[in-house]
Amino acid sequence: MQIQVNSKGKGRFIYQQIYRQIKEQILSHQVRAHHKLPPKRELAKSLAVSTNSVATAYDQLLAEGYIYTIERLGYFVEEIQRFDINDQITPSFPEILREEESSREGWISLSHMNANPKLFPFRKWLNCQAKIYEEHMDELSEMPHTQGPYILRKNIANFIYATRGVKCEPEQIIIHATSQGLMERLLMLQTTKTAFAVENPGYARYYQLLQRHQFKTHLIPLDDHGIDVKYIEQTNAQFVITTPSHQFPTGTIMPISRRVELLNWASRDEQRYIIEDDYDSEFKYQTDNVPSLQSLDYNRKVIYMGTFSKTLLPGMRISYMVLPTKLLAAYQEAFPLEIQPANNLALYTLNEFIESGQYEKHIRKMTKHYEEIRTALIEALSNNLTRDLVIYDIPAGLHFLIEVPTSKSYEEIEQAAQQEKLELYTLKRFSLNPLPLIQRNRLLVIGFANIQMEEVDEAIQRLARCI
Repeated sequence: MQIQVNSKGKGRFIYQQIYRQIKEQILSHQVRAHHKLPPKRELAKSLAVSTNSVATAYDQLLAEGYIYTIERLGYFVEEIQRFDINDQITPSFPEILREEESSREGWISLSHMNANPKLFPFRKWLNCQAKIYEEHMDELSEMPHTQGPYILRKNIANFIYATRGVKCEPEQIIIHATSQGLMERLLMLQTTKTAFAVENPGYARYYQLLQRHQFKTHLIPLDDHGIDVKYIEQTNAQFVITTPSHQFPTGTIMPISRRVELLNWASRDEQRYIIEDDYDSEFKYQTDNVPSLQSLDYNRKVIYMGTFSKTLLPGMRISYMVLPTKLLAAYQEAFPLEIQPANNLALYTLNEFIESGQYEKHIRKMTKHYEEIRTALIEALSNNLTRDLVIYDIPAGLHFLIEVPTSKSYEEIEQAAQQEKLELYTLKRFSLNPLPLIQRNRLLVIGFANIQMEEVDEAIQRLARCI
């Protein structure tokens, strides 16, 4: 064996150099199988290194199976097949898969998905986290309950009853890292014959999930009251996914007449359910919050879904759903050993954040901030864009829709936004088929979750150049 050791240069430890060179010679079959390696002291002397360095290298090779030992005889090379190498596989990484490290410097966000990290109370959150180390150390050392800590589910149940009118027991709540993960588990409880109805335009990620699992999916158009129940009745759908408190992306608030109509549709068949995605319902301006659809559900037909991504930070990834008792029994039977995917420390910290009253204070603070930003955006749009601009001013959530007359296509507007460093989404992203896009004017989603007040005028100037 040819081994060279650099004892003065920077880099690998001496034992790592020995280990690596012997391993490479074994894999390349420069050293034949069952060849005896030099004794540790002999090799150490020839390399002018310590015996411990050689012993450590041999131990690592032994642990990985490159060599074996025979008592009183020494170390020998293990018999290892040559690698079968496919000549058709290129060793270089495909350029089409390579990501560019992008900089957000100079960008302004009109996204509905982001949050403003400058306004998040990090110190108070960390204070709550510090308290967890003192009071819940035992729980942090254990595997969490598959549905999430009971204490948090209890506080969520109390909170959504007080704010959204949702009636449930803590046992009905399932916590997960993402709403998509929750939806996927619901799909796993269904047969492939189950049909779904979704809003169009609507949440593309749910639609893609349904398509991936090959469920029959009906795209239901919207009217001024939200999802059109008459169209649902013409399908064989058993599940309807809807956003009644702030339709995504149009912003429509479903009135009581349509809510009753939808609930009655579900009540007429034992297999029918409504999935209510209440994704940004915490933020309502000028009037009180609209109660959830689940609060009107006397027949236990509504699956309520909520998230903390809009009120905390998107990267924290904590969502939950409330299952009717019949579905809860099926869920617990299907997922008795499922590992809780959300971060256990974050879950207990969130519980303390809620219990201490900091969460409610944060929502009040953010609601006031968002209302100010929203008002400034609407005023700037009205004053600086074309007279024919239509603003769908629905005072809820973290975005609103505008309709602009322009000769540009959606693709051209999106390309212009990239050049202007303006994070902007159009209706094209949320149209599940081309039907919502046929109108002459263009519909843009104006989000205000992560734009600073001092950026508003500049954002509108960039938007004007895009359209």
